[in-house]
Amino acid sequence: MDSSKNLCITPRFPSESTSHYFLILLFSLILIIIFFSDASPATSYTAPQSPEFLLTARLADQRNRASPDSLKSEETEPCDVFDGHWVVDEDSDPFYDPGSCPFVDESFNCFKNGRPDSDYLKLKWKPHACEIPRFDGLKMLKMLQGKRMAFVGDSLNRNMWESLICSLRNSLIDKSRVFEVSGRHQFRTHGFYSFIFEDFNCSIDFIRSPFLVQQWRFSDNRETLRLDMMDGSYSKYIDADIIVFNTGHWWTHQKNFQRKYYFQEGDHLYQKLEVAEAYKKALKTWAQWVDTNINISKTRVFFRGYSASHFKGGQWNSGGSCDGETKPIMNEDHLGPYPWMMKVLESVLSDMKTPVFYLNITRMTDYRKDGHPSIFRKSSWTRKEGAFQDCSHWCLPGVPDSWNQLLYAFLVNSQKISW
Repeated sequence: MDSSKNLCITPRFPSESTSHYFLILLFSLILIIIFFSDASPATSYTAPQSPEFLLTARLADQRNRASPDSLKSEETEPCDVFDGHWVVDEDSDPFYDPGSCPFVDESFNCFKNGRPDSDYLKLKWKPHACEIPRFDGLKMLKMLQGKRMAFVGDSLNRNMWESLICSLRNSLIDKSRVFEVSGRHQFRTHGFYSFIFEDFNCSIDFIRSPFLVQQWRFSDNRETLRLDMMDGSYSKYIDADIIVFNTGHWWTHQKNFQRKYYFQEGDHLYQKLEVAEAYKKALKTWAQWVDTNINISKTRVFFRGYSASHFKGGQWNSGGSCDGETKPIMNEDHLGPYPWMMKVLESVLSDMKTPVFYLNITRMTDYRKDGHPSIFRKSSWTRKEGAFQDCSHWCLPGVPDSWNQLLYAFLVNSQKISW
């Protein structure tokens, strides 16, 4: 047979050197394709939004207020985690089951007090521009190991404090190793409470200080408020590793608007002083104390903003009510105006030397007219017809759990906690 014809009909495989050349050429072409794909304009690529880089705290207004409400990384625009809405989350359980935590005050324990609906427990806060990590109680306890955390302020901070205690406790198998040092299970009557998480050698305290400045007695024994003096309870938290301050609701009480000879500076007793001016003076006293006394290499300072109330037809002591509310406000046009006191607070924070993490929960709470205890602040057998309704505080579990989720997220991010 003619050998040339044989070459035409028999497949010819490349030699070993030719195979190597072909593979090198193919690999080079792949690299070129990848290179030009990555070199496309940045506008054609959207970076995935992960909690890790979106939860990078920056100083607000390029000043000294560390503002969790405006977060960004080098690659992204700021993410305002307080600009969002509430969404139904059927898949996730509350951080602790209703009625399961023995450390919820009766007035916050809506489930045990007979509240029949539960849709308010199925809502989670979702920022418009990013995701926030789900609360992990065990991880937070590990970060707090050997530390001391303190909530300082009014009963809304106690609401938040009890929420955190219950959320952390629920992450543990042996819950008997969580206890209040004095053995109490109700927390309305004393000025100081401290919970110990024995396995983590950490404590989480509540210190009652509704104005942050000192309630006083003038020389004629009349009650006054010393706008120039910190409340004496500061000795109980000055050395804490994390402090969460608040003051707000006591400044809205009608008696403070109408009172004469109540606000005091030094020996001077004001016959009349606008509440907004008094509030600003008090906050400046607080800010000066923080700037002078807090060791920022040891202590992180948070300030939680004003929590919205939803009284209809009056105030707490004049027939105001919110019972029957089972759904949040859905239309943001129906939200209330931004509170004057938050504008005052923000102006004071912006002038501070100390970085203060600002938990601006005002707007997110304004949606939640469904989340208050209302008539379920008391059990059915102790509830009286026409009794005051609570449309300021929050059921637990409930809205304050989301505040603690944000607090947790910023501790994780700012951390990983390095004192």
